[in-house]
Order: sequence, then C-alpha cells, then structure tokens
Amino acid sequence: MVIINMEYWFVTSNNTSAKQLRLDNLNINKLLIIIMMLMSILVSGVGFTKIPESNRSNKAIAKVSPRLKAELSTAALELGAKVYFRIFKQESIIEAWIQKSNTEDYKLFKTYPICTFSGKLGPKQKEGDMQSPEGFYFVKPNQMNPYSQYHLSFNLGYPNAYERHYQRTGSALMVHGSCVSIGCYAMTDPVIEEIYTLADSALKNGQSFFRVHAFPFKLEDSKLEKYKNSQWYNFWLNLKQGYDYFETNKRPPNVTHKRGRYYFDDRE
Repeated sequence: MVIINMEYWFVTSNNTSAKQLRLDNLNINKLLIIIMMLMSILVSGVGFTKIPESNRSNKAIAKVSPRLKAELSTAALELGAKVYFRIFKQESIIEAWIQKSNTEDYKLFKTYPICTFSGKLGPKQKEGDMQSPEGFYFVKPNQMNPYSQYHLSFNLGYPNAYERHYQRTGSALMVHGSCVSIGCYAMTDPVIEEIYTLADSALKNGQSFFRVHAFPFKLEDSKLEKYKNSQWYNFWLNLKQGYDYFETNKRPPNVTHKRGRYYFDDRE
C-alpha cells in the first residue's frame, strides 16, 4: 500500500506550478523582447537601402559638394533635395532639376553638356546597335556605380517594361564619365561628379529612386513637325505626352506601360 503525504504533495505541487509559471512568464517576456527588437529593426529599415560608395566617389562628392551647396543656395535650393534629370540627344545636354522646398514642383538647376553619345535619333532596339536609349527610366540606389571603369556612373535600367514588351535587348546603359560611349551617355569627369553628387545626396536624404527621361530633342510642336515622316514619329508623339506633362506641371510624371504605350499620371 502506497501512502501519500498529501501535505507534502500539495506544497511540492504548488511550488512546482509556481516555478513553472515563473518560467513561462520569463519565456514569454523574452519572446516579447525579441519580437519588439525584430519589429524595431524592420521599421527602421523600411525605405532604407545602402547607397554604394567608394574612395573615388567619396573624394568626388567631398570635392564638389561645397560648390554645389553654394550654387544651390543661390537658387533657393538644397543639396539632398529630390532630383530629376532630362536628357536631350539633339541638343546634347542633360538638365538637372531639383525639387523646391515645401512644394512638389521642380526647378531647373543646371544644364550640363553631354560629351558624347552613341548612334542617332531614335530608340535603342537591340544589343550592339550602338544606340543610346530614349524613354523613361528610374534609378534606384543599387544602380549607382562608384567603382565604374568610366569614373562614376549610374545604370538607366534599360530595357524598361515598355522596351521589354517590344523584345528590345541591351544592358549596362549608363550615364557615366570618361567621355567615351558605346551606347551610353558619356560626360566629362568633372560633369559626372556633379551629377553623381546630386543623385547620391538625394538618395541618401530619402529619395527612393530618381527619374531620368531621355528624349531625341525638346519635343515642341514645331520641332516634332519636322520629323513627321520619321519611322519614330508615333513613338515620339507618345514620349511627348510625358514631356508635356512635366512642362505643364513642373514635376515628373509617374510612368506606366500598357499594351505597347507609355501612360502618365501624378502618382509618386
């Protein structure tokens, strides 16, 4: 016959239950702390992407930033504000537009000369055709290249969705320095240093990507009329819709693609 000391069982059982309860509470608290830490990491990381940098890019940015800050200040603009670039082949220029403080509107800051580009008027269609692209592109932080063999560069992201629809091919279409082009838009090194610094500063200040719109020329009615017999006339008419949107609103449109056409609206 087994005799159970009920008093001993009751006390021991209660103590064990109490210990187990304390252990459960401790584990729950640890789990909550871990969850909170993970949430904190996720929240702090939203929208943040490391901007690539190198000794070369850091030196270039340190060199040109003081001058850019002074010039921007004179224009009532700030280094680190959102940027937008427009490329014009025929005029051989890149316009740098900066968003004004307390508004969505952009202001022309500088017009930079393109040192050289490849091909002629008209879009890039395939790998090796030696054409510089025309269209609507956006550049994310991982497309910045501070290690470029052409001093500094950023990748336009060709082919975009529109171009992939037409099965156009090509890769590594850049805006870069060194004044040599095999399909890219090439600048002198001093010019790319300024352009790169404007873009890098905007990305580091929170702009998630910047837009680059490449046109054959300034798409004014009178100019476009001269090319009405071009094979690219209808394509340029479509580009003109995006060009006109910015000319009217002074902020770059959101660009989408559907059934082989570009469409434009005011979404970010």
